[in-house]
Amino acid sequence: MADIIVVGGGHAGVEAAAAAARMGLCVSLVTYDIHKIGVMSCNPAIGGIGKGHLVKEIDALDGIMGLAADAAGIQFKILNSSKGPAVHGPRCQADRNLYKKAVMKELLKHNSIDIVSCGVDGLIFSNGECRGVYLSDGKKINADSVIITSGTFLNGLIHIGSKKISAGRINEKPSLKLAEDLNSLNLPMRRLKTGTPPRLRADSINWSLLEKEFGDKSPEPFSSLGKGIVNPQVPCYVTWTNKTTHKIIKESFDKSPMFNGSISSLGPRYCPSIEDKVKRFYDRDKHRVVLEPETLKGDIIYPNGISTSLPEEVQKKFLQTMIGLENTEIIQPGYAIEYDHVDPRALRHSLELKSVPRLFLAGQINGTTGYEEAAGQGLIAGINAALRVKGKNPWVPDRADGYLGVMIDDLVTRGTPEPYRMFTSRAEYRLLLRSDNADQRLTKKGISLGIVRSEREKKFNKYISELEKLKGMLLEKTITPTKAKKYDVFLSEDGRKRDASEILGYAEVGIQTFLKIWPSFGDFSKKLLLQASIECKYKNHILKQSDHIAAYRKDKNLSIPMSLDYKKIGGLSEECRVALITAKPENLAAASRIPGITPAALTSVLVYTRKLRTKSNVF
Repeated sequence: MADIIVVGGGHAGVEAAAAAARMGLCVSLVTYDIHKIGVMSCNPAIGGIGKGHLVKEIDALDGIMGLAADAAGIQFKILNSSKGPAVHGPRCQADRNLYKKAVMKELLKHNSIDIVSCGVDGLIFSNGECRGVYLSDGKKINADSVIITSGTFLNGLIHIGSKKISAGRINEKPSLKLAEDLNSLNLPMRRLKTGTPPRLRADSINWSLLEKEFGDKSPEPFSSLGKGIVNPQVPCYVTWTNKTTHKIIKESFDKSPMFNGSISSLGPRYCPSIEDKVKRFYDRDKHRVVLEPETLKGDIIYPNGISTSLPEEVQKKFLQTMIGLENTEIIQPGYAIEYDHVDPRALRHSLELKSVPRLFLAGQINGTTGYEEAAGQGLIAGINAALRVKGKNPWVPDRADGYLGVMIDDLVTRGTPEPYRMFTSRAEYRLLLRSDNADQRLTKKGISLGIVRSEREKKFNKYISELEKLKGMLLEKTITPTKAKKYDVFLSEDGRKRDASEILGYAEVGIQTFLKIWPSFGDFSKKLLLQASIECKYKNHILKQSDHIAAYRKDKNLSIPMSLDYKKIGGLSEECRVALITAKPENLAAASRIPGITPAALTSVLVYTRKLRTKSNVF
């Protein structure tokens, strides 16, 4: 008997298990192969634009991903560094083996996690609630709640040219009976597709012909708790496709499952296969390919940018047209994989199924793509499954709290016609939801939930105390326009003194100039000064966004009962009615983000629910 069962040991599964364990519960983590726990099944990298924000938020809630990335990172880079802090995307290239090792190390810190190496064939129900799982060895485990994080394993089918392989990942068997069991629950299930490029033998590449791509000179770690950067930093290398490459691919379209009808499900639009790139961007003469080492040893290379499901012989042929790859050897061919997922509109924001109490879903089973999206969902599912066991109300960060809240709200209200990927453009409050302030936004809440351990809590409280001290000093120190001119800071000659926070808020005033004016601030760390600088420069924008957030949270507080009969509401078009019935939004804010819902429809729903509230007095 366990408090919670987590099915699957990928990025979602490990965060779910660790989250529940940090909240004091006993967890059974069930996975086919314990040696594959935390494996990076596709690209050996963590973070990126939007994705990096998720990693920082996971870390702020004491999750695993940021710590593991720091322990395994071999090249760190801030994407979009030339733009404003709101869209900076922390990313690291990782050693695949070191990452997996770091994840297991974090899991083993929790004595309350029991790792079970076995498949899951079905679910156990009692009074309509999910209360355990049947294992493929004939045994069963009972629990108070179950979290399924099955990745691409549900009815997984790999495509390599005309070859079809039933698998969850290459050389790993799929989950067929669990998929059948989920289908029997009459859940809205669909098929999606993702893909991966071939892996190349490093010593078959002519590195001397390729341009190097380095990480940042002063790499920044993900975790505010970790030991910083611990591994040697290595470069990646860049090559390009060309007209000859494209010609070979075009001539092989009839052999591609993407175009010959073998695959009908949708793949991620923002991470297209090389066949799709050549087809869609026919006017492009070349596409960039980054050769990323999978480990520090660099014996296996991941060619980022050429995901493919063409036959292996075609893959080798087009690869060898690229500079540096003339004699390249394929260790593992690229492939596409189709798999089952559940329409996430069947979920509550807590990631618990609306129709099946105590059954939670996280990761690619909800239609997402990417390690970071999966890990974020796993964390939230783990928290809410634990709260469910404890008899407490669920908790989910909202769209104004973090990218975690944006992602979950997008999934639950809009669904996923294609694999969902996080971008900063999805967050309407992104000036507030920066990667640099994830701790400030979420760690205090994590402490109140009991998910943040004492070491992080102490470090967080110390950081906040120092930040408040810094902010206080910024208001105390002042300067006149005449004196500021001596430091090449030109203010209006109005005789008015400006405080240090106002000076730091000017776009042209960097930290170095600021410290020349007030050297006493040099006692504060670079991280604290940078944090204060960002907040000062964004101050006016943040105040404006705060008004929008207040309006959003007002709508969020207008709850809509799950049992609401939309057929009884007058003034709704059939399109709006169907959309509302499908999504069953939990509040007016969620309803407003459903595609096709008009302001008039929202007014009709608001008026009707207010009438119900007046009659029943239960809202």
